[in-house]
Amino acid sequence: MTTGTKGKVLLAYSGGLDTSCILAWLIDQGYEVMAYMANIGQEEDFEAAQKKALAIGATKVFVEDLRKEFVEDLVWASIQANCLYEGVYLLGTSLARPVICRKQIEIAVREGCDYVSHGCTGKGNDQVRFELGYYALKPTIKVIAPWRDPAFYERFPGRPALLEYAAEKGIPVFQTAAKPWSTDENLYHISFEAGILEDPNVTPPTDMWKLTVDPEDAPNTPERIAVHFENGKPVKVENATDKGTVYTDPLELFLYLNQLGRKHGIGRIDIVENRFIGIKSRGCYETPGGTILRAAHVDLEGLTLDREVRRLKDQYAQRLSEIIYNGLWYSPEREFIMSSVEYSQKAVNGVVKLKLYKGNVIVEGRSSPNSLYDEKIASMDEAGGFNPSDSEGFIKIQSIRLRAYMTQKDLLQGGR
Repeated sequence: MTTGTKGKVLLAYSGGLDTSCILAWLIDQGYEVMAYMANIGQEEDFEAAQKKALAIGATKVFVEDLRKEFVEDLVWASIQANCLYEGVYLLGTSLARPVICRKQIEIAVREGCDYVSHGCTGKGNDQVRFELGYYALKPTIKVIAPWRDPAFYERFPGRPALLEYAAEKGIPVFQTAAKPWSTDENLYHISFEAGILEDPNVTPPTDMWKLTVDPEDAPNTPERIAVHFENGKPVKVENATDKGTVYTDPLELFLYLNQLGRKHGIGRIDIVENRFIGIKSRGCYETPGGTILRAAHVDLEGLTLDREVRRLKDQYAQRLSEIIYNGLWYSPEREFIMSSVEYSQKAVNGVVKLKLYKGNVIVEGRSSPNSLYDEKIASMDEAGGFNPSDSEGFIKIQSIRLRAYMTQKDLLQGGR
């Protein structure tokens, strides 16, 4: 086992073909390589992957369970902000990267590593997300990105070359049923891209979807739940259909919502999105629990947020979604916007009742101790302290600029 002549590298390792070959290749280049695996809820045999990395030549392997901090630090923040990239995508991959690279840098500093490395491709968003995180957290760190290194990608132009190298190095490759697409999974979502999905007009095959049942095959009987929020964060879920089922622990609560969303076919999307580096990309996603929570949170804000605050916050949410998608979690603009979001959430307390049915999240009611809704003023059956004649002056004032504009428009048209 090499001690490395070029220094120590901490590699973000998945256990798959690419990062296994990268691990062996870095050792061949003269580095001492340590492997790091982040458990963020993906289905993975971490023990087998750990043994594999050690067998290839890693001097140490670190497996870190980051699920709880992923939910509490990243997912909850996204829910508070109602993040949605390009109006559709709930940012499942983007949100996972900051918590992964945070722990990677922490370990690299502790172990005295000179470098960190990853297996991201040179065309994707993840290389940007990881490396901006690395440099923000430790400005002096050096990054090795093999898929951008000609010495690596010219030697391994495709999967056959990787398989040949794996055989040469004795790296076990587990054969699975071929899937003509690639995936990335965590407890928030799963993504599908590449392969047959690169044609945006190809309908995803039914056997591609992994987390959720087809909405057509979901139960014919709806399920009703109540989601409780404090300061815009979910603190309790009660199942009104299955009496007595209650979850309050953040991780368990979110995993339970995932379970319900999967069961009822909730959270599938198919989009063409704009990558940060300027390429359009087709992606399919499943985000069951996140879809449920966002629907509930948006609804509760309608009851508790001032109109103008909500308008501003909606603008912030769009910008924040772009910031997170582009890998800028550790940026001053993200901190600035998020501090405003957190301030707005002081009054977002209450309960939202939901019906889950065949791919749909249907709001059936909401209540809050901080409600801004006044039933008497809103009522069509009583004045409730509102004088209808006041509306006449309001309308006349609002019409001033419209009258002026139309007069101007008539003059311009008449002068042609």
